[in-house]
Amino acid sequence: MVQTTPFLLVLFLALGAHSLPAKKCSLTGRWVNDLGSNMTISPVNANGDFAGSYHTAVSATSNEIKLSPLKGSMQKSPNQKGQPTFGFTVNWSFSDSITVFTGQCFVDDDGNEVLKTMWLLRSRVENIKNDWKATR
Repeated sequence: MVQTTPFLLVLFLALGAHSLPAKKCSLTGRWVNDLGSNMTISPVNANGDFAGSYHTAVSATSNEIKLSPLKGSMQKSPNQKGQPTFGFTVNWSFSDSITVFTGQCFVDDDGNEVLKTMWLLRSRVENIKNDWKATR
């Protein structure tokens, strides 16, 4: 019976872990990406709206990079289950361009919050003939 007790305890703990609530991912706070860009998101309001700032580490312009405002929205749905989808727009303070991001907030296997996003950047062009090169 002595040898069985540790096994039962481990089995009980393993089975009990499945009933623990999953960690929810929160957009609020400071985020840093692989390239060193960082953003800060203020608390999300009851409607899912949020604001913040973005400081990019990369740019295609020779202008001095400046902190830029962002505004966004998080999906507020009873089906989100703690890993919400969201979108936000960054209005670059140092160039004639704007970027929209869309993504989802995940909690990885190690319990870390991770944002997975896609983006489109629109730069101003002189005329409609150059429209083809305005979006990246």
